[in-house]
Amino acid sequence: MSTNTAHLLVSYPVMETFYSIQGEGFYQGHAAFFIRLGGCDVGCVWCDVKESWDAEAHPKRTVADLLQEVRDSGTEIVIVTGGEPLMHDCTALCSVLREAGFRLHIETSASSAMSGEWDWICVSPKKFKAPLGDIMQQAHELKVVCYHPSDLGWAQEQAALSAPNTLLYLQPEWSREKERLNEIVQFIGKNPRWLLSLQLHKYLGVR
Repeated sequence: MSTNTAHLLVSYPVMETFYSIQGEGFYQGHAAFFIRLGGCDVGCVWCDVKESWDAEAHPKRTVADLLQEVRDSGTEIVIVTGGEPLMHDCTALCSVLREAGFRLHIETSASSAMSGEWDWICVSPKKFKAPLGDIMQQAHELKVVCYHPSDLGWAQEQAALSAPNTLLYLQPEWSREKERLNEIVQFIGKNPRWLLSLQLHKYLGVR
């Protein structure tokens, strides 16, 4: 059995798949197909997809099945998210989708070891489980969700762990957006390397 054939048979717990636009960060507004893997060991108290945490609660789907769905979507970008996708070995998924010509993005807290080959790595570190330094150095984009005023100082600490060319984004946690937004705007004024990320998809009422 060839490597590629074997990769097609690998399965992952998948909470959901869907087409939408990327609502956050550098690729905001771009069409994308999302694969949300089940399983997370970070446990953010404000998480808006807590149903993703238990990997066993979601059906396993083969890479072959996911490849067909991605092809049917007509998009060029595939975003793998969670949960925490790096709890799983993403090598097989990346290998097959990359060979098929898709651009691969991952959204991760960087709390588990890196696997797979990615065109864009968005690290959204969480206080609840420390990010791994080597992944922080690989990040193209650092996106810090701001739930509490202290998160701004913590964001600076995470930026110091990242590569000098990493793009930096501050994003107000959705349920506290009005509370945090002015603080973030004032902070960016004094720290212009940081950019504002808003959850555009929620404003538009899409997934």
